[in-house]
Amino acid sequence: MLATLTNFAFFLAQATAPAAASDTAPASAPASAPAQGGGGGLFGGGMGGWVPILLLVAAMYFLLFAPQRKKQKEMQKMLAEIDTGAEVMTSSGIFGTIANKKDDRFVLRIADGVKIEIHKSAVQTVIKKSGQDAKS
Repeated sequence: MLATLTNFAFFLAQATAPAAASDTAPASAPASAPAQGGGGGLFGGGMGGWVPILLLVAAMYFLLFAPQRKKQKEMQKMLAEIDTGAEVMTSSGIFGTIANKKDDRFVLRIADGVKIEIHKSAVQTVIKKSGQDAKS
């Protein structure tokens, strides 16, 4: 068993050791130059090593960032279309009717005589647009 491990270690040492200059090497090539067609490392060198990385970056974009950007655009469109009288639900679960629109917030009527101001980004869903019946 020990002899097998020793032979394996010797084999690895020979395989990873730099090659010595031989008499068959061309005179113009320095002894430290890599053999023709070799080198390049794990992926064969050149731009071939970048291809898997670029494919991963493209996959990440199409699987993560593009759907999020689409959802964000839909949310911005929904917020721009909200008008006074629309029934909405906030992200905290409060239901109410838009009583007034301001620059960056809405005045939300949640009960008779009870109004609160919320930021536009707190609106999660439009239940019923102003002047329409409830969705089915």
